[in-house]
Amino acid sequence: MSLVFLVLGFMISFSYHLTQIENQKEKKNMSGSQYEQTLALRNQLIAQEETNRKLQKELNQKQEDVLKNEKNLAKETQVFLNLAEDAEKYRMFLGKVKVKGKGVKITLSDGAYNPEDDNVNNYLVHEQHVFKVVNELYISGAAAVAINGQRLTSHSYIVCNGPVITVDGVPYPAPFIITAIGDPAVLLSAINLTGGVKDQLVNDNLVFSVEKENELILDPILGS
Repeated sequence: MSLVFLVLGFMISFSYHLTQIENQKEKKNMSGSQYEQTLALRNQLIAQEETNRKLQKELNQKQEDVLKNEKNLAKETQVFLNLAEDAEKYRMFLGKVKVKGKGVKITLSDGAYNPEDDNVNNYLVHEQHVFKVVNELYISGAAAVAINGQRLTSHSYIVCNGPVITVDGVPYPAPFIITAIGDPAVLLSAINLTGGVKDQLVNDNLVFSVEKENELILDPILGS
């Protein structure tokens, strides 16, 4: 072991000595001005590398800031989209825009004349009959409802005036066609429910029919 360490130490010393000799030769081969110029260039390179590292750190930080800003903008964009969708829904509910979609069409007609019944009102469509249908449609998720093509709003009123029904001041004779945009399956199930609206109106001697519509277009409300 002593011999091994002795040889290893000799080899390290010899290598160091050769390195020093080479450095001395390099210095001797260079003039003083060339050595100083080379040293200055090396120092500039080291300084430039340090500057590059600092700039790279700043760039990484800027990229993180940009990423955060993009995420914030994406959130703001989603908020604006949600607001736009809500505004569109409110316009639809208020009847300010045209609505198009699937739904159902319900027709209410006066019952057949019965000479044995002295009271003609017993087979006429009245506002309470229309109310039942409209309320059931809204409860079942209808997005928009119209009577004989006239859109209804939260401020609409229906009044019976003899053989005609007035909707927001506009009179309509029978038959009354009630159209509603929504999920047809849900609306039909609600209307055709046993003991529900349809059965009640049929029991009142009215002619009731309901159809599924693949495309309904309800125009917006005119005026204020």
